[in-house]
Amino acid sequence: MDFYFNEFEKRKPPQPTPHSVPRELLYQYLATCNICLGLWYLVWRWGFALNYDAMWFSLPLAFAESCAFIGTILFTFNLWKTKDEPKKKPPKTVNECINDPMEDRPLSVDILFPTYDEEPELIELSIKDALKVRYPHEIEIRIFILDDGKRAEMAQLAERLQVEYITRDSNVGYKAGNLKNALEQTYGDFIVICDADTRPFPTILENTLGYFKDPDVAWVQTPQWFFDLPAGERLPLWLKNRLGTPIGWLGSAFEKLYGPVTLGKDPFANDPQMFYDVIQRRRNWANASFCCGAGSIHRREAVMEAALRSYSQQISQEHDAIERQIRKQTKEKQVESSISNNLRQEIIFDTEFTPYKFHVSEDIYTSLILHGDTERQWRSIQHPQVESKMLSPQDLQSWTVQRFKYSGGSIDIFMNDNPLFKKGMSLKQKIMYGASFWSNLSAIWNVIFLACPIVYFLTSIAPVSAYDTTFYMHFLPFVITAELAMMVGTWGIAGYQGKTNFLSFFPVNLKALWTVLRGKKISFPTTPKNRQQGRFLHLVIPQMAVLALSLASMGFAWYAYSTHAFGNYSLGGLILNSFWAINNMMAMWGMIAAAYWSPPSNSVANQVNLEELNYGID
Repeated sequence: MDFYFNEFEKRKPPQPTPHSVPRELLYQYLATCNICLGLWYLVWRWGFALNYDAMWFSLPLAFAESCAFIGTILFTFNLWKTKDEPKKKPPKTVNECINDPMEDRPLSVDILFPTYDEEPELIELSIKDALKVRYPHEIEIRIFILDDGKRAEMAQLAERLQVEYITRDSNVGYKAGNLKNALEQTYGDFIVICDADTRPFPTILENTLGYFKDPDVAWVQTPQWFFDLPAGERLPLWLKNRLGTPIGWLGSAFEKLYGPVTLGKDPFANDPQMFYDVIQRRRNWANASFCCGAGSIHRREAVMEAALRSYSQQISQEHDAIERQIRKQTKEKQVESSISNNLRQEIIFDTEFTPYKFHVSEDIYTSLILHGDTERQWRSIQHPQVESKMLSPQDLQSWTVQRFKYSGGSIDIFMNDNPLFKKGMSLKQKIMYGASFWSNLSAIWNVIFLACPIVYFLTSIAPVSAYDTTFYMHFLPFVITAELAMMVGTWGIAGYQGKTNFLSFFPVNLKALWTVLRGKKISFPTTPKNRQQGRFLHLVIPQMAVLALSLASMGFAWYAYSTHAFGNYSLGGLILNSFWAINNMMAMWGMIAAAYWSPPSNSVANQVNLEELNYGID
């Protein structure tokens, strides 16, 4: 089949960023300075720089700055240091990976491919790559297609490729339910979780199973690498193809002054290197890297043992809650033992045993359960090297559904089953997970940051007491050290596009938050693996509104200032808010451009008709 990604098959994954102790120390110094300057700025901001004549404007901005600063502290803690787990030689037998020796034998590994509606041809590519997985010692590797779509062609594919096929009568629990069903029918010591489009490299087991020589290691997450990210076009070629050769020469001249400029590269900021090589990798020192699903290797014992403890706790909690209600209604101090036992049996009968939590964010949920296991204190490891390749969302519609699912799932955990207030995890782990949850609430204060320059331009009212020298003395050192710390802390990895997308992501994030607050259940729509045809301007109406209002209000304010026709603007206030608005507009433009993006004409094969995908709300 002629897939759009065929032309990218020979791409090589990026190598992990080399760890540099001097650079790490420099980051820690800059980050510490930034935190101190941030505290200094906020104390001054709340104590001396509020505009008491416009508290309706000044207080929300001070609140937003404070919330963002909390995020800065959490992010600094996350990036504080790199501590890669030393690689170990692959184990030969099962006794090398457990505490209590048993009758020794070679390891057994199950490679699982959950699928629902993906094309058999796509699954076939993944299975064929899985069949190439090698190991330096004797090992039993079994590959399973877990077909929630119950398709005859998928069963035929499994038979033709001589791999196992498992299906079930219902789709309860989505991917987590699919995995649960598979665990009941398999026996491998270790489990490799893949998505339908995950193409494991031959080295995935020999490079990761060595970590499991530590019997407390529950899972290893490998970086996800999207090998199909659009490469984009260099500016001279882009101009030449659209406006002619002479204009292309102007593009070349611009690049000689500014440096290489590429248009259309990774339009949806899908590249996950920042997440895996920086954020996840630097959680190893706190034992807080979490499972991200595809490309992860799990110890079966850990998954089942943690599930049993969670199952027992759930039953006990429900039992205690019902008994409290009975005692309250009957005014009795204690429920009769026979009634209590019958009640417990009924709860056991009604409660589903789930090795993987039935939740739209089942990966992070399962991680929380394992990290919170007080008896075993399971460890997780973020492996630095890429060990598989997979596909990225190819249109804004698919990207939006995926991001809504991720954001909504995290917010749902934070709101309804917050592990930060439960026993089990260490303080370092709670801070790391708290950083993840906090970032998903950022749309609340990002909306304020987007609105503030517009309000200033339209009213000439400042959210601070004055844009004077004292303000800049407090504000600029904080902002400059923040940028320097980020640059050093993420050295070697492009981060600007991710930061702007984080800001422009606010409509989806707000929708996810509102969905959870209303008590709506977020379902699990699969991310389409083919590009959805069409333009997606309806998805970026809020971003277009912010861009238009920012541009129009900025023009109005400068005109009013130059003609003295309106307001009481200051030059310093106009300059600062203009830079602020331009940054906001650039962030919005990236998302708007993504709605227009389409692959080059020779890469449009295998597109599907546009369908209105819902966000995944039941």
